[in-house]
Amino acid sequence: MASRALAYAWAGPCSALGLIFGLAALLAGADMQVRRGALEFSGGRLGTLLARRPFGFCAITLGHVILGLDRRVLAAVRAHEHVHVRQYEQWGPFFIPAYLLASLWQLASGRGAYRDNWFERRARAEAGCARDTTAGSCPRC
Repeated sequence: MASRALAYAWAGPCSALGLIFGLAALLAGADMQVRRGALEFSGGRLGTLLARRPFGFCAITLGHVILGLDRRVLAAVRAHEHVHVRQYEQWGPFFIPAYLLASLWQLASGRGAYRDNWFERRARAEAGCARDTTAGSCPRC
């Protein structure tokens, strides 16, 4: 029990950021549910915002908060997003800078910032994704 509390605390700063976005999404018509220890926000204007450029993705995880287009998409990408929840539990407040640096490294190496990002490759592998997809093809894994 203490280790779970520590994991939530370590990821807490990122979860707080996600909660700010989630509460704003609720005000814009989103739904909220709790799944496997994470808050999920979806639908309403949140779905419209996430699908737009420059974002153009189906879901994003910030600590123990997952923001998604709608419940159908969240169901399809839940395993992948929960790998990111565990990554936040490991990396804590360093996850976001590490993720961005991993993306920059891939870009500098001539690869895809999202597709080839170490954290995304791990999430696809651990979630058992059958194929490699990019952010533009929802639902993705």
